[in-house]
Amino acid sequence: MNADIERNLGEQPIAKIMAEHGLKSQQLVSVSTEQITHKMVSRACKGRKLTRHVQFKVLNALNKATGKTYSLKELFTY
Repeated sequence: MNADIERNLGEQPIAKIMAEHGLKSQQLVSVSTEQITHKMVSRACKGRKLTRHVQFKVLNALNKATGKTYSLKELFTY
């Protein structure tokens, strides 16, 4: 039970950023040059703790889709 609390960290700032830009997970997956899945993007938004490697994949896809340069600190609170 304690492990669930540590892994599920609530909605992350990436969800708000995606909403501001009108982006869906499909758009991030299609624009990415790395292999990411809808599940990775969904987990990132919901606050499921991701590995640093997956965080960077999602970050790169978001930066490419928006044309801006976000940092990991702006996307994730953990």
